[in-house]
Amino acid sequence: MIKPNSDIGKLILRISAGVLMFAHGIHKLIDGHEGIRSMLAKANLPEFLWLGVPVGEVLAPLCLILGVFTRSAALLISFTMIMAIYLTQGLSGLMLNQTYGSFNAELNLWHLLVGVSIFFLGSGKYALSEAIFTKKLKLKNY
Repeated sequence: MIKPNSDIGKLILRISAGVLMFAHGIHKLIDGHEGIRSMLAKANLPEFLWLGVPVGEVLAPLCLILGVFTRSAALLISFTMIMAIYLTQGLSGLMLNQTYGSFNAELNLWHLLVGVSIFFLGSGKYALSEAIFTKKLKLKNY
């Protein structure tokens, strides 16, 4: 019988969400941010907000994967997805797609809700933060 282990589940959730989001961020780093800048300008938002993309789609996912600043990284990813839905689809992102029978912003919603879930779950014991902050150093007496 397999013994349930929520920490392994948290690890899988963190790594899968982090890797999937990281791929989006790397793609944008390679292709540039002009599209995002133009969307921000069209929405009458300051163009410097494009800097949130590398933070929310590269740095935050790396934090999730490693398990450091996990709750903050998860919230940052969720906020990034709220902005992505707002900029790309607006409220129509919450409408059902006639072709696929899913929400128009399905992937963005998935990232948003997984980020919120990770925020409430925390990183679990298989995280770099656990190794750094909760393990006591064992000093040998010489």
